[in-house]
Amino acid sequence: MNKRISKAVKLFLSAAVFRAFFSLLAPPWVSAFCPVCTVAVGAGLGLSRWLGIDDSITGVWVGGLVVSLSLWLTTWVKAKKFKLFEKPKERDLTLAFFVFWSLITFVPLWKTGVIGHPFNTVFGMDKLIFGSILGAIFFLMSFFADRKVREIKGKQLFSFQKVVFPLAALLLVSLVLYFYGGYFL
Repeated sequence: MNKRISKAVKLFLSAAVFRAFFSLLAPPWVSAFCPVCTVAVGAGLGLSRWLGIDDSITGVWVGGLVVSLSLWLTTWVKAKKFKLFEKPKERDLTLAFFVFWSLITFVPLWKTGVIGHPFNTVFGMDKLIFGSILGAIFFLMSFFADRKVREIKGKQLFSFQKVVFPLAALLLVSLVLYFYGGYFL
């Protein structure tokens, strides 16, 4: 009987320690930038690669994911109030995180040969990089559009607007590249 109680206590304490550790790493729900959106962009990226979709379209989702991760990490760091990150402006911090996530993403792709093939280019630029630039631009535009709508209306127009705007922007760019991309790809 004591062994069973001891195992239960150990399990409970392990769960409590895990929960305490996770709560230090997890962003607060009210101030984090759209974790659902980040997961959705990541899922879109994996799905497009799995389906064998052109690298320029996959790049759109990569660019969106990099921007999403940068905004999310900035919000999380600001909410945690780390002393190291108190002084920089939010814009500068987001830019630093964007560079960080871009390096983490593109250096391994370059080292493994996914990026840099001479026949996988558009306008003299690798298709994945080209798509990533488009994805980053349109993700940021949708992010600012969401902010502007909330500023003008004083509230969101519909549930999950913060998720729908970026996903709709990335989907729109993906569809344009899919249907009309053959003219310049």
